[in-house]
Amino acid sequence: MKVVLTGHHGYIGSITAEELRAAGHDVVGLDTYFYLGCDFWPGDTEPSPDKVDVRSVGPEAFDGADAVVHLAALSNDPLGALSPELTLEINYRASEGIARAAREAGVPRFVFASSCSMYGAAADGKPRTEESELAPLTAYAESKVRSEAALRTLATDSFSPVFMRNATAYGVSPRLRLDIVLNNLAAWAHTTGKIKIMSDGTPWRPIVHIRDISRATIALLEAPREAVHNESFNIGHDADTYQVRELAEIVREAADGCEVEIAGAGDPDPRSYRVDFSKFARTFPEFEYEWDARRGAQELLDAFREVGLTLADFEGHRFIRLNQLNRLRADGSLDETLHWRAA
Repeated sequence: MKVVLTGHHGYIGSITAEELRAAGHDVVGLDTYFYLGCDFWPGDTEPSPDKVDVRSVGPEAFDGADAVVHLAALSNDPLGALSPELTLEINYRASEGIARAAREAGVPRFVFASSCSMYGAAADGKPRTEESELAPLTAYAESKVRSEAALRTLATDSFSPVFMRNATAYGVSPRLRLDIVLNNLAAWAHTTGKIKIMSDGTPWRPIVHIRDISRATIALLEAPREAVHNESFNIGHDADTYQVRELAEIVREAADGCEVEIAGAGDPDPRSYRVDFSKFARTFPEFEYEWDARRGAQELLDAFREVGLTLADFEGHRFIRLNQLNRLRADGSLDETLHWRAA
């Protein structure tokens, strides 16, 4: 299968490209390379890449493709706060444009990376299913809600959008991120010997390893049309649902013990929800998640030791997405609309 993978140079995309190729698929990557040089492992950067902005992709990009996996996005809440309008432009309007272009090119399967953050705050504590009311609290989550709604209207007998509502990702990648919860807690433990929680630690977070996300992507690509056509799937599993303070304790144990500190104001984070993952399990009964938080925390800490991650690395631009975009805007590489300036 020829798969066009947007965001193939990113945190999840780097692993998804690897897993797709290992499964025997031909991968064509499209990326704007905002994070060029932000490599966790030395030597991972692609030489002289062609920078492709998802806002300007036409049908010709999908000629001969059997499927599209659309990962490219401004990928978390702090980036959404940088500019809610740009978040909607890149995450929502560009996603609709790419789906239209793929449909025009005759691509039959379109897998869209959505998010469980769409569920927002679940005050009643009940796990959210794919049929639950959506209550986005941030520009990022709102962009995913609007994208799903727009892409659903594009479905035809020959074009099948599929929506992956991923839990919060974690795990080691060539384009590591340290601005997501488990990775962040592990980085604090490794670089300072103290785990900092920026809320009161009570919010619930379903999390999922990026390799399990990538394997779930392949399952959705290869599934019969009738099993996935225009359907949303929560991606994750019950065993990887924790309160933030529980994740901190898991990291503390993996790090051979260190102090856990409530570093923020101690206020609860309103983004708290539990998720029901049974629909994906029913649809793909042979699929097994291979990772959990304990194994993931150990993977992260081992990798940090191997590369010698420092506090300066952690607080710098390479692994914090907002810091890197602010750096590129400050030095004139990107304009205010996040387009590359001419050299």
